[in-house]
Amino acid sequence: MSKSLFGKFLFVLMLAFMLLIAACNDEGSEEEPSDNEGDSSEQSSEEGSEDEESSEEEPESEADGDQIYSIDDFSEGVSNDGEPIDGGEITYGLVTDTAFEGTLNWAFYSGTHDAEILEWFDESLLTYDENFNATQEGAATFEVDQENSSITFTINENVNWHDGEPVTAEDWAYAYEVISHPEYDGPRGASAGFNLLEGIDAYRNGEADSIAGIEVVDEKTITFHYERLTPSLLTGGIWGYPLAKHIFEGIPIADMAASDAVRQNPIGFGPFKVESIVPGESVTMVANEDYWRGAPNLDGVTIRVINPNVVVNELETGGVDLVSTFPVDQYPANADMPNVEFVGGVDQAYTYIGFKLGHWDEEAGEVVYDPENMKMGDVNLRRAMWHAVDNSAVGERFYNGLRWNATTLIPPSHPDWHDDSIEAPTYDQEEAKRILDEAGYEDVNGDGMRETPEGEELVINFASMSGGDTAEPLARYYIQKWGEVGLNVQLVDGRLIEFNSFYERVENDDQAIDIYQGAWGVGYDVDPSGLYGRTAPYNYPRYASEENDRLLQEGISEEAFDVETRQQIYSEWQQLMVEEIPVFPTLYRSLLLPANNRVVNYDMHSDSKSHGVYLHELGVTQEEPAVAE
Repeated sequence: MSKSLFGKFLFVLMLAFMLLIAACNDEGSEEEPSDNEGDSSEQSSEEGSEDEESSEEEPESEADGDQIYSIDDFSEGVSNDGEPIDGGEITYGLVTDTAFEGTLNWAFYSGTHDAEILEWFDESLLTYDENFNATQEGAATFEVDQENSSITFTINENVNWHDGEPVTAEDWAYAYEVISHPEYDGPRGASAGFNLLEGIDAYRNGEADSIAGIEVVDEKTITFHYERLTPSLLTGGIWGYPLAKHIFEGIPIADMAASDAVRQNPIGFGPFKVESIVPGESVTMVANEDYWRGAPNLDGVTIRVINPNVVVNELETGGVDLVSTFPVDQYPANADMPNVEFVGGVDQAYTYIGFKLGHWDEEAGEVVYDPENMKMGDVNLRRAMWHAVDNSAVGERFYNGLRWNATTLIPPSHPDWHDDSIEAPTYDQEEAKRILDEAGYEDVNGDGMRETPEGEELVINFASMSGGDTAEPLARYYIQKWGEVGLNVQLVDGRLIEFNSFYERVENDDQAIDIYQGAWGVGYDVDPSGLYGRTAPYNYPRYASEENDRLLQEGISEEAFDVETRQQIYSEWQQLMVEEIPVFPTLYRSLLLPANNRVVNYDMHSDSKSHGVYLHELGVTQEEPAVAE
């Protein structure tokens, strides 16, 4: 490639921004996870719901006082600039009201809590900058051959697994082979980094024993050959997590996720290594002295589950130094906690209401969009439900402005791609009633609730998960607002659903669920195919259309290397989603993370992104945590 072409290629990549899955730097996943493979979109929702009476027109505030905050007022890193002591240990609180699943491998995990554990002991071979572009500072460097549509990666000679075995090109290729194998039943593999590989379909269909587009050059060098290059590949589209072949090759692929190598003795090449696990409760790690970037400052890290209801107490007493998340609704009452400092930024996430519009065809590996036979198939009903709720009030009253009204499915964490000019439905109950009237949803029997256009009873079953203090009142508020326009919305099973059960039921298209409340953590790349594409398992509403297919394909086309062209494509896609409404976004989110005052070298990007500090640099300035007096 000529210098001019290479420069243009990298320039475009540096401007292009996709989980997801959870929760990590290479996959879209859990609603956390991810909408692309390079960074997880993980399934992580803090909201839940409870079917109880509510009393106010406006949502009742669960926050402290009426002060409104702005995420712009927070720094992304701690101000402590002291020298870390030699050694020391910290405790990291995994904030959840349920046990973590314990699927501790990037290829198989599906929940954000597992991803939050994984980040401490395993990492992507690729590192990303502040604009989510792959850099040359990771465990693997790369060269792009635009003429031949290939990218060659070289793994650093010092990158070894925790058992001392080298991380090899074979391990990287093996990860692709496992994820793309017909017996693999996990959520990875839907990104362009997989789909555009030469020979991928033949391998997936069992017609080939290897993926033709993956060339292992030598022990540390691998070349990926693509049908074409796209702007998504180096902004999260490439799966950067190798799989230790010397450990997994003797395990049947269908059994890998449940194996001891994943559940009891997980391995990585990150700054810490797993020493012991109490299933669902805690993980103890020790420093990886042979970490390729250098030995960690800390001697070890303990990760343990803490309930959202006791986060503040754990922080005040020094029970934890850091936490995975802090309920922003609890910030106003604890903003002056003397022994911690809050860092913050715009979260790569949004909460949403999803509508079940079809089902997943496991054999075909794609969604079956079937609005004619689904209760929520009428877009007028979906639009009315969007108009019926006041998300601006929710953001202010529940979260003191630290969450705010969402408009499109590309959040402002990706400012070059989020189109704030799009006019999405806003709170207008009279408009909601008008839409329902015109669509034939009328109260036929005089009970105050609307029937279907065919005159049949309409009960909308709403799934929402348990979580922090806002879970119950927030779900209660949405149910109330929908009731005010004559829609009978009831909680599935009459209660909130715990995290793991919630996503299992949503993913399996439980027929008891008509609508659900979730949250997506989006990935580095803007490409939303991993969440809303026809072949994406995380397409939970099961929506598909030819126009959606077209726009998603154009977004990763050769023409999309032109930034303005790609911006226009994703603007059109955001508009399409506002019109079709397979889901509607409710709130954009800030991310607030408290750190004990003894913690040094910590910021919002203390993972594998080069614009923050790396986890091996994390340290403490004193042996014991600071406590609130």
